[in-house]
Amino acid sequence: MKRFPLFIALPLFAVTMSAQSPTPSDGRDVKFEDPLLDKLVGNWRVVRKFGDGRTTENTVRVGWVLNHQFLELHYLDVATPPQYEAMAFIGFDHKMSRYVLHWLDVFGGRGSEVIGYGTLDEAAHSIYFTFNNPDGQFMNVYAFDPATKNWTSVMRQKSKGPWSIFAEDKFTPLASKP
Repeated sequence: MKRFPLFIALPLFAVTMSAQSPTPSDGRDVKFEDPLLDKLVGNWRVVRKFGDGRTTENTVRVGWVLNHQFLELHYLDVATPPQYEAMAFIGFDHKMSRYVLHWLDVFGGRGSEVIGYGTLDEAAHSIYFTFNNPDGQFMNVYAFDPATKNWTSVMRQKSKGPWSIFAEDKFTPLASKP
């Protein structure tokens, strides 16, 4: 039986093990770091224009929560009393290498039963989320403009027929906390 020299075997073993190292997994010790979403952290004024032309205004407080696993966007209508409130949570599934978006609002559980799955378009400074709802598809694109440092969120829906605009949000920074 031939012996394989140890000085050759150890480097080969090390190279083999590093090539097989697993992708990061989710867990308490794996924080979700995202330079693009870091630019969304803060307090914003959001004007939402619906596809039918109506507009509303919200304040949105954005920050990392749950051990830096999710970015929380807390939307609150500026009307008194508020007519709308929502919490959106953007996270990342390391195993599947995709973003996730949980959307919860005052309309109840039906609208929150489907999670959006997202992909990053680095060149466009955007994350594209797709929701496959029972009553049709929904897409939500968060896009950052490096020139103005502002964000937009464009929401489109498709149930029966072509894609249509549900709403477009324009984010501008607030000077103080909402």
